[in-house]
Amino acid sequence: MSGTPAYSVRVAEDPADREACFALRKEVFVGEQGVPEDIEYDAHDAGAVHVLAVREDGVPLGTGRLLHGAAAAAKTAGGPSVGSLGRLAVSREARGLGVGAALVRGIEEAARARGLAAVDLHAQTHALGFYERLGYRAYGPEFPDAGIPHRAMRREL
Repeated sequence: MSGTPAYSVRVAEDPADREACFALRKEVFVGEQGVPEDIEYDAHDAGAVHVLAVREDGVPLGTGRLLHGAAAAAKTAGGPSVGSLGRLAVSREARGLGVGAALVRGIEEAARARGLAAVDLHAQTHALGFYERLGYRAYGPEFPDAGIPHRAMRREL
């Protein structure tokens, strides 16, 4: 067994978990990538399914969210059966441990539980390979989001 600490992925149900999700997003997107804080958090956060990766000692490692229903419709090209994965953030110290992939799989599990047939996402172009290895395929042209180049991607569930 390696010295890598164990972690689990769960839906963020209670206020403390949701605050941990928002703190991780602030650390990664606002702090590291320079995304303005006023666009990092949006009206979709209230109804989204937030997923949190937590080390066995309770330290939050990463987060992501799933939009579904009307909230996802504006972000996908697939109608009501397609969810939207977004705000995937892994703390600097947890990168390379498989946390990002575990979060994506956790979000897909939440999508399946809600009867969704596919998940779309808007990937930063430097992360296309990561999502491709998880079964996502890019479609459409590159576009800017918060000043960062992105591509739309989808995975059928």
